[in-house]
Amino acid sequence: MTRRRSAALVAPSLLFAVTLLAGCGDDDADTASSSSSATSTAAAGSETSEPAASSAPGGEDEGPDAPPFTANAEPDTQSASADSQVTVTEIRTGRQESYDRVVFEVGGTGTPGWDVRYVDEASSQGSGAPVAVDGEAVLQVTLTGTAYPFDSGVEEWAGPDPLPGNGTQVVTEVVWDATFEGTSVAFVGTSAKAPFRVYALEDPTRIVLEVADAG
Repeated sequence: MTRRRSAALVAPSLLFAVTLLAGCGDDDADTASSSSSATSTAAAGSETSEPAASSAPGGEDEGPDAPPFTANAEPDTQSASADSQVTVTEIRTGRQESYDRVVFEVGGTGTPGWDVRYVDEASSQGSGAPVAVDGEAVLQVTLTGTAYPFDSGVEEWAGPDPLPGNGTQVVTEVVWDATFEGTSVAFVGTSAKAPFRVYALEDPTRIVLEVADAG
């Protein structure tokens, strides 16, 4: 009689324990499922907030309002803004469809002017010493409204000098001369005396020289 009562008491206890364990298992599964769902949602949110890939190199230097290429290769000039006090911080070259590009990025205040023209010989401003430039023709790029680094507060471009063309077909190289009395000069070698155009871009300030394919 005592053994039956003990067995009868044990059976409900075991049943309750099994039920309790099953319930805990369901809670754990729900928690795991919820955690997995939250992780997936967070990952998806991270992917959608990822910034778009940057444009191809050189895209930032596109000039939507660039002037047309002239039929000749006459000098191109533009005055600097009254408050211009800039220093060339970077020079880069690149290839676009049917023309090559040289970009002079500057730092400081205001917008520089320019005088760009073909010269018979490249010579350093100030000293007049000859400057070797590879190419059949030479464009002298004179930026006005420029300043020394201690006046503009930005470091001047440090090379490589000469700077070779980056996949270019007309531009052979860019040779940096110097900054002297408010002007900075560089020489751009070209494979021929081809038409060119010059214009300014902002944010950051850049002077863009583009040389059309020769022929």
